[in-house]
Order: sequence, then C-alpha cells, then structure tokens
Amino acid sequence: MKSVEEIAARIVAREGGYVDDPDDPGGATKHGVTIGTLRRLGLDLDGDGAVTKADVKRLTPAQATDIFIEHYYRRPRIDALPESLRASVFDMYVNSGAHAVKILQRLFVAMRIPVAVDGIIGPQTIAAAARAQAAAPDHLADAYGIARRNYYYSLADRRPASRKYARRRDGGKGGWITRAEEFISPRYHLSEAAHRERVAAWG
Repeated sequence: MKSVEEIAARIVAREGGYVDDPDDPGGATKHGVTIGTLRRLGLDLDGDGAVTKADVKRLTPAQATDIFIEHYYRRPRIDALPESLRASVFDMYVNSGAHAVKILQRLFVAMRIPVAVDGIIGPQTIAAAARAQAAAPDHLADAYGIARRNYYYSLADRRPASRKYARRRDGGKGGWITRAEEFISPRYHLSEAAHRERVAAWG
C-alpha cells in the first residue's frame, strides 16, 4: 500500500488549483481545501486577521497535504480501518467529509454487520470493518468503491447543479465517477453505455 503521504499528495494533485465554483457548496477551494476548512482551523495565511478567499489562494500543496493527513485521515481514525479501505475512504473523506464514513457504515449494514450510521469511526465501526474484511477480503474495497460511485449518482439525481461533476458535457463519465472508479477493480467499472443509460433521465 502507498504511504499516507503519497495518497495525500495524489489527492492534492487530483484536486487542482484555485476554484470558486458557484455550484460547489464548498465555496472557494484550492488543492481540495475549502475556505470553510481554513476558517474552522483558523488558518489566516496572510495575517490580516480574517480568513478569506485570499488565504485560500495562498495555500500551498504542502500545506494542503498536511491538512489532509492530520484532519482528514488521522483525526477521523481512517488509519484504524483495514488497509484495503484506507485510500478510498481517505479520498472520499476529503471530497465529502463524514459522508465517506456513512457510506461505509451503510455497506456494513447491508452485509448484516450491525453498526450505527453516524459518520464516526469509533470502536464499533472499527470492529465492523474488521468483520467485513474477514468476510470479504477480496471484495470489500470494490464494494465500497461501488457504493461511493452510487452515492455520487444519487447526489446528482437530487441536485441538478451537481450533475456536471458526474457527467461531462459530451455525456461521458464526469470527475466524480472517474474518481470513484480509481479505487474499483477495472472489471467493475461501468461501461460508457451503462453510464449513459444511468444518467439519461437527467436530460
């Protein structure tokens, strides 16, 4: 498995530079770090006494990597999950916060492993993850990736403004879907035809 530093650096590279998309609830973002995160952490990078978009623009890749490792990997206890899950859950946690854990917990419930769906990795979820890994060692990571992909599609179903993240202008797979499939074995990737059929109702 890649180190957490390598995984974090890959996330930063994937997220790209500064954007302030009005359709993104996260607001101004750079390297995947939102203005909300900077405010929550009190990171006034330009020292003017307020955390603003100017601070987001000053964020470096190294700073973003450190934020992800500490606040999106270690503190949520993703490092306590089975190794097969860590990279995908970490990547999803950067993208969607506690929803990343809720998706995992719902997967455990579907596997008939009782666990509270609360978005928190505590002793119960750690134990459930160990049981799930023992029950399906060769399939758990794929199952989580597929559940994650389904979450993105369902989110776009409910929120038309987000559909551009799941479907490109030419109708192909958008960034959300290709991002999820980076953590799914190729045999479980959707074909282009299946993707287009899934999003056909969006018009």
